[in-house]
Amino acid sequence: MAMSNDRAAQSGEDRLIARYFAPLAKHPGAFGLADDAAALAPPAGCDLVLKADGIVAGVHFFPDDPPDTVAKKALRANLSDLAAKGATPLGFLLTLALPREIGDAWLAPFARGLGADAEAFGCPLLGGDTDSTTGPIMISIAALGAVPQGKMLRRAGASAGDRVVVTGTIGDAALGLLLRNDMAAAERWSLGREASNNLQQRYLVPQPRLAIAEILRAHASAAMDVSDGLAGDLAKLCRASAVNADIEVARVPLSAGARAALAKEPALIETIITGGDDYEVLACVPADKIETLRQQASAAGVPISEIGVVAAGEGGARFLGSDGEPLAFSRKSFSHF
Repeated sequence: MAMSNDRAAQSGEDRLIARYFAPLAKHPGAFGLADDAAALAPPAGCDLVLKADGIVAGVHFFPDDPPDTVAKKALRANLSDLAAKGATPLGFLLTLALPREIGDAWLAPFARGLGADAEAFGCPLLGGDTDSTTGPIMISIAALGAVPQGKMLRRAGASAGDRVVVTGTIGDAALGLLLRNDMAAAERWSLGREASNNLQQRYLVPQPRLAIAEILRAHASAAMDVSDGLAGDLAKLCRASAVNADIEVARVPLSAGARAALAKEPALIETIITGGDDYEVLACVPADKIETLRQQASAAGVPISEIGVVAAGEGGARFLGSDGEPLAFSRKSFSHF
């Protein structure tokens, strides 16, 4: 994402970058997007944390979603991973593949949304690339963060006796996607307009839990963000840590809208637990650190719920119903393949 300084020599791509994205490149190491690469020095005594994730129209968002929310989702999906690693954002690289018919009506609000989040989360644009495509819109972001040396939270690290916790509420985005595809579901679930809108908003724009990145780093033994569904992501963490985990489904935190939907259609528990797009943090925490974690997270405005316990094992995760028996899910997580 480099552009020529000679306006007469600028290509259409140069002009697109200059108009929409150069104003977002406020970090001095981005050189105003006038070079082929950026330069970034990590804070002293810190490791770089690198994360790349992309979203595609028709897969991760609807083609008619508001462009500003598409931009926010693309950046926040990456920031959610940085938060789960205990990292502080440093900046990001952006790659866009756009159909040729995309113009100002889409790009202007996209850039505004991206710029607003870059400012709000202290994560400036550093560079990237723009391409044309005959396929759907594709937005790929590589985010960079920093943690004190050797302190990045990993999936590996959980131990028997740790408690399993999650931030926020689970299942809202998956239910919001169902509503987007079937608005009659709101009536079936007896949802008011506010509850219905809240579920759909959770699908449109996730909330990365950066406010507790440092707190997690101080107390958790393992962590990851929940993007592909609580069941599938917990299984990944358990495999990496070579432990088992038992989760009490009744303790999984739900929003008012999710509780109302579940009361009407109990089978929705599978969608809630496996649907994905939560962008909450899943962590394992030693029992003697749970209360301190909860208090500090609450002071930072992030609710934490204890939902289960880690046990010795070889990488299995069970979700137990009210009768204490494991629930069987037809699909444990979202997967592209």
